[in-house]
Amino acid sequence: MPVPISSAEKLKGFFLTLVRKSFDQLGINDRPIVDYVATVLAEFSRADRWLALRGADGRRLTSVVEMSLANLADDAGARVTGERELRKYVGDYTLFMSGLFRRFVERGGELDYYFTEGARSYRAVSELDVALYNPGFLMFEELSRRFEHYSGALDFMRKCYFQPAPGDDPFDGFYRQIAGWTRHGISRN
Repeated sequence: MPVPISSAEKLKGFFLTLVRKSFDQLGINDRPIVDYVATVLAEFSRADRWLALRGADGRRLTSVVEMSLANLADDAGARVTGERELRKYVGDYTLFMSGLFRRFVERGGELDYYFTEGARSYRAVSELDVALYNPGFLMFEELSRRFEHYSGALDFMRKCYFQPAPGDDPFDGFYRQIAGWTRHGISRN
C-alpha cells in the first residue's frame, strides 16, 4: 500500500516545480539554492511559520527591525544557535516578502532595506555555520551575495504564476491558491 504524501510534501513539490521552472528560465541552475528557496516558500506558506517570531511580551514580531533586534536565547551556549536561527529566519522572511510580495514591501518604501537585511542575515548564517562547523555555509554565502538577484527571480515567478485578479488582495489570493493546490494536488498553471 503506497504511503500517502503529506500536504507539506505536496506543497514543497509544487514550489520546487515552479521555482525550478522559473529559475531555469532565468539561467539560475544552482540546484541547492532552488531546493532551499522552494523549502522556504513551502514553510512560509503556513500561517504559523510566516510570523513565527514573538517578542518578550508574546506579541508577534511583524517588522524586520523588530525581528533583527530580537534575542532568542538567554544562555551563552544557546545564544550562538539562537542567533543563527534568528538570522536565518530574517533572511528567509525578507526573501519571501521581497520576492512574492514585492509590491507590498515597495509600498512601505522598504525594498532596499529588505535587500540589505536579507543579505546581511544570510551572511551572518554563513559565518555562524563556519564557526559551528556546519556544512552548507557556501549556500548561505551565495544567498547573501546575490540576495537581490534571487528575490528578483521570485518576483518573476510571482508575475508568471501568482498574478492576483484586479482588486484582489495579493495575500488572500496567494494563500487561496496554495490551499487549493494542496487540497486537490492540482495546478492550473
